Amino acid sequence: LPSRAVVTRDPWDDLSAREQQVISRVAQGHTNREIAEQLALNVKTVETYRARAMDKLGLTSRSQLVGYAAHRGLLDDA
Repeated sequence: LPSRAVVTRDPWDDLSAREQQVISRVAQGHTNREIAEQLALNVKTVETYRARAMDKLGLTSRSQLVGYAAHRGLLDDA
């Protein structure tokens, strides 16, 4: 049997654009309040986006989030 290429889906692609924006800013060290001001959102909304995105990415801590962001190159523009 010919070997099949296993296509693994990047969980980053499952995040909404807003979740990606929030995750990038959190990883760059911005507080929820700063992110809320930057994106014209409520702080609670920012917290919800962050929690959902971290869940989708399988991350459980801010340090894991920063490591993930660094691996993706999200900190290069910071």
